[in-house]
Order: sequence, then structure tokens, then C-alpha cells
Amino acid sequence: MTRILIVDDEPQILRALRINLIARHYEVSVAADGGAALRLAADVSPDLVILDLGLPGIDGVDVIHGLRGWSGVPIIVLSGRTGNQDKIDALDAGADDYVTKPFGIDELLARVRAVTRRSGIHEAELASVRLGEHVVDLTTKTVTPKVRLTPTEWHILEILLRNPGKLVSQRQLLSEVWGATYVKESHYLRQYMTQLRKKLEPDPGHPVHLITEPGMGYRFTPSSSDR
Repeated sequence: MTRILIVDDEPQILRALRINLIARHYEVSVAADGGAALRLAADVSPDLVILDLGLPGIDGVDVIHGLRGWSGVPIIVLSGRTGNQDKIDALDAGADDYVTKPFGIDELLARVRAVTRRSGIHEAELASVRLGEHVVDLTTKTVTPKVRLTPTEWHILEILLRNPGKLVSQRQLLSEVWGATYVKESHYLRQYMTQLRKKLEPDPGHPVHLITEPGMGYRFTPSSSDR
């Protein structure tokens, strides 16, 4: 059974999420502040953390940093903070996704399914990642039907495909592909994402797999038949 830790200082949200998740056969623990969240995470080793940012005591972003010091557990941020910088800070700290309050329970449950499914991905699966009409093999670096990608295009594509459904921040992509001194050069990403879409998307002007999240980053969305 998948273990989920919910961290929020609003009792009604804790109660509603706990009821909905237990009804769907998840094992649920709850915490109302950052300190309790870090202690519980160490005690119960959750498979997923749903985390509010505006917590008493230790702020949510600091909780993410604390978790990332020793754990790769997937983290979905659930927050009333709507500013892009708050989202970017959470993603750069190591969050896997960001849902803004007020939220629909169906949307959150879909994000939970996507993140928990992604966390179980194995290297063997990376030998056959479907992207529209193409199959990408990240182990041999080939695309079928044959498409030629540059080394930089491969690097960007690999990061996105290894994180299906996850919002990958611009800062993370720029840092991993070009280096820490290039984290503000967002036009690099726009140029290369345009090239990747022309090569891999059926309709590059209306992409359905290599998605832009304006002001934040990019997301690889698998085909519905592959979910």
C-alpha cells in the first residue's frame, strides 16, 4: 500500500485529504507543521509527501530542503501561494509538482497517481519511452522512426523523459544542461524546445507531449494510452 504524508496547518484540508486518500486505499499520515513533518517522514518513510508551503515554524520550502538532504521521496506542493516565484522556489528546492489552492480533488488525485507512478520507473523502461508516433530509447540514444537529435537536444529530452508528468523548472534544465552560470538564459530553452517539437511532435504549434508551463518550466506528458 502506498504511504502518503500530508502536511498542512488547516485541519479541514487535512481531514478532507485523509478521507479521500484512505477511501482510495492509500495509507495516510498527517502533520500540521514543518518540524512534525520531518520527524514523521523519518519515522514512516512515506512514498509521497503532499506539502503546504505556509507552515508554522519551519516554512514549506525549508521542509523540502530538509527532506532532500536525505530522501528522494516525491513531493507535491499544495499551496495558496500563487506567485510564480513561490512555485519556482519550491521546484528548485526539489518539489516534483505544484498544485494551487483552491484545488479540485480529482486534479490532485491525478497528480498523486502520476507522481507515484513515475517514482516507480526503472531503467529498463527507459529503453522504450513513447512520445507520440516515436519511440525513444534513452539507453542507446535512438529514436524510431529515425530522427537525428543534437547532443544538447538529447540532454534536454532525457531530463524530461526521466521525469514523466513532472514539472521541471527552467532553472534546473539550464543548470543541468549548460551549467550554473546560465540559469537566466531562458531563451536557450525556448530555442531548443522549439527544435525538439519540430522533430517529435505531430503538430509542433500545438504540442501535446513537450509542454511549456509559462514562467516556470517544462513537462513531458506521456500518451494517455501509456499511463
